[in-house]
Amino acid sequence: MAQHLEIEFKNLLTKQQYEHLLQQFNIPEKDIHRQTNHYFDTPSQAIRKRQSGLRIRQIDKYFECTLKEKNAEHAHIETTDEITAEQAKKMLDGEGFYAQEVAKRLALFNIPLEELAVFGSLTTDRVEIPYKDGLLVFDHSFYLQCDDYEVEYESKDAIKGNSIFDEFLQQYGIEKRATDKKIARFMKALQMNQKQELN
Repeated sequence: MAQHLEIEFKNLLTKQQYEHLLQQFNIPEKDIHRQTNHYFDTPSQAIRKRQSGLRIRQIDKYFECTLKEKNAEHAHIETTDEITAEQAKKMLDGEGFYAQEVAKRLALFNIPLEELAVFGSLTTDRVEIPYKDGLLVFDHSFYLQCDDYEVEYESKDAIKGNSIFDEFLQQYGIEKRATDKKIARFMKALQMNQKQELN
């Protein structure tokens, strides 16, 4: 189990900008890794109302359950439990909750585990590169009928990280865009789909 503070900056990219960055950083196909996030909440969206997110992430045969809680503008507290493939399947099927440290955090907020259910999944092709005391991440995500591209920079220091990320965007001629977290982009797409189904 790990609990840590995540400080990250993110910016949406066009497909052309994403492909240009892969070329600039000489990223071979084998360095792009696929991961899938399965998002959970209660019917009353108790987790979302706390500006938090709960997911199971699968990378090949590795599974982890993470609760992300907003801490500051660019910072989140993450509580993560590694779980087995069998535990992940049961959780996805609504047959119990096996992430013990995450369960303890949820209990602090009186969020009933038995009400948790998966409301969707998002798959990302990800590249991670060490960059100036931090980690640079290029993501191509697929969800519902959408796909999008983004760059993230993870830093240990919010002020320094912000400055490094701004310089990076300027260097590669990328305009700064207000960028929601993946779960928020997924929710917007889900709501759009539901509206279209009603019309």
